[in-house]
Amino acid sequence: MTSNSQKIHAMRQPTLQSLGLGSVLEIFQNGHMPLQTAELVDEVFGPEGQRGAMVISGASGIVGAGKVMQFASRLQPYGIPIIALDLPGAPDGLAQQYKGLQASFGPKAAADIMQYVVRINYDGSSLPAALHQYNPKFLLEAIPENLALKRAHYELFRNAFPGIHIWSVTSGFPSSELGVGIAHPAFPHEINKIFEIVEENPSPQTRLLWSLGLIPLKVSDNWSFVLDVFFCGLLQACLHFCHRTNTPYWKVDKYIRKVLGPNPFRAHDVIGAKGANFLTWSCLHHLSLHYGPLYRPENQLEIRKESGQNWYPLNHFRPLVNWTLDPETEAELNTIVMGALYQMTSLMVHEHRAQPAVMNLIGEVCAQFTRGILAHCRQAGPHGVRQQVAQFHKLLPEAALSPWYPQVFDQMDSPEWQQLYVNAEHNGQVGTITIARESYNRDVDAELNRAIDWLNKQGIKSVIVTGDFHLSTQMVGADTNEFFPAIVQAEEGIRIAATWSATARRLHTEFDVSVGFIHGKRCMGGMLELLMHCHYLIAPSSVSFAMPEVTLPVLPGMEGCHWALRKCPESLRINVLHMLLTGKAVKASETVGWLLDVSGTMDQCLLKAWEIANKGAKAQAPRPFVETGFAMNSLEWAALEPTTDPALQGAREAIAACIDGACAVGLEQALPLQAKYSGEFMTTQLCRRGRVGSERDKIVNV
Repeated sequence: MTSNSQKIHAMRQPTLQSLGLGSVLEIFQNGHMPLQTAELVDEVFGPEGQRGAMVISGASGIVGAGKVMQFASRLQPYGIPIIALDLPGAPDGLAQQYKGLQASFGPKAAADIMQYVVRINYDGSSLPAALHQYNPKFLLEAIPENLALKRAHYELFRNAFPGIHIWSVTSGFPSSELGVGIAHPAFPHEINKIFEIVEENPSPQTRLLWSLGLIPLKVSDNWSFVLDVFFCGLLQACLHFCHRTNTPYWKVDKYIRKVLGPNPFRAHDVIGAKGANFLTWSCLHHLSLHYGPLYRPENQLEIRKESGQNWYPLNHFRPLVNWTLDPETEAELNTIVMGALYQMTSLMVHEHRAQPAVMNLIGEVCAQFTRGILAHCRQAGPHGVRQQVAQFHKLLPEAALSPWYPQVFDQMDSPEWQQLYVNAEHNGQVGTITIARESYNRDVDAELNRAIDWLNKQGIKSVIVTGDFHLSTQMVGADTNEFFPAIVQAEEGIRIAATWSATARRLHTEFDVSVGFIHGKRCMGGMLELLMHCHYLIAPSSVSFAMPEVTLPVLPGMEGCHWALRKCPESLRINVLHMLLTGKAVKASETVGWLLDVSGTMDQCLLKAWEIANKGAKAQAPRPFVETGFAMNSLEWAALEPTTDPALQGAREAIAACIDGACAVGLEQALPLQAKYSGEFMTTQLCRRGRVGSERDKIVNV
């Protein structure tokens, strides 16, 4: 094996390094994960038999209740009590969150988890005596956004429990003002795994989050945080447009969904307008005190932070007045929204609030942007960004009084900007390619090609392709937003399928040894098709696989209809057919020999992946690969149970035709043929009426 002392080279800094966890390549070199949860639990809460508790204050609120469920479900195996502390009259947010816990884990497991949740009330000014018996070691504070109140709260706990570790989930105050570390979570709080972490050095608590499968992201200590600048800033920009044009909020939401992905007004109502309006106002208010009028809360937000009024009236007239914006007004909306976001992004990049890849991810996963703002900036280019902000300042001259750093966009040619989603490392002999996005899109495709080019130039002929063990915890397939143009233009669907497939084939043709390693919860659709192209495919036994295209319906476009069948023994091809024609998930441990080459524990898989990457066929012979054509009568062979759903039956028949056609020809002809099948199916009524077509109509037809 390669010596651990060999120097590791990377395209850009791995985000894992910000947590003090080294690089992905080192994980494979060492043959195990860098942290063990049990050891961190001992470090944070004390040894078994003497462990203390985690306290979540403000536990009945929407943030606190969500975090109670999130931490209780993860710490239950270690017997850690979760103390849910709040005022006696606070609304019962825990009962609402319990329904979600039952849905995720089932009634019995949810009840078992709740046995470790202890509710304690207090008066807000003194701590109850009952708290002492639990020996609190870790406080996560989620009380209202009042600086004096928070400081007094910390003083209570420090006096009662010297040495307790305190984090705030604050939505705006920096650590320097609070005097504690920050773990700012994203909504929905019981589901979203991301925490923006502010602390000088990675603490055991931060590392514990990572080992529990959560996603801690290191950010700098500034007023408000990356998520809130994006989320609150977007609402502010939309309010400016509404004020100028008298456009209703729901109409702006539809257009913003088309441009960026989220519905900023609707999101506030879903979270709870009373609390969300205040938090957005608070963030913008404090930002405006430090950064000027671009962030000054618009008048309607000032009003609604007091009233708690929803942005969508319960009986609004949208169905009766669903007009479209004229081209000039739509262009004005784009200028105001994108100009404001570009200017705000320049501030955060200038202040080094986070690594570009981290900042971009926060916009996507937390603010629900279809593509991250840095990816948008990169597409526009430095000149395009400057032009947009210049036009924005003409419409809102006051915004020019706030900080604007156009020079930061001159850094776009750097690897930190060019590789927002895909990174590569090598030690001189073996390389890794890591993908830090859950769904495959045009950006990932371009960055993956650049990563392969970089490894080729470095002379690396053996590679492991995997997730990044940090920003992405699963691989859910292709980003269906990419398919919207293909719904009305078959040529676009054919182009996407052909170019993405050509990228995937590079993993097969341009390396002597390529190992696909899947470490997250699941791998599906286009991401699974991509990794199938590696010479070997490895995953721990707990990973789930699925090809859900038949349920959407779309046709697999990255050679999923023939590639796995070419690597599969004839007697086991029925398993691949069932995946393709039913869409049902299957565990990794059940796929060895027909989809995977190796499965087992995480450590076993890491060790085997590294051994194969270094020794190739000497470590394990690859499965035979059939490059010539062979006959498949897939629909008859699969012998599926009949379905009464005509859409499912139609999708099965279309996928079966693609399977039979692509398998019948040689490898060279299969790529354009399957791309044609996939692209042309996009324009059919079956696809138009399915999930992708319906979503496209809802977003594009405004």
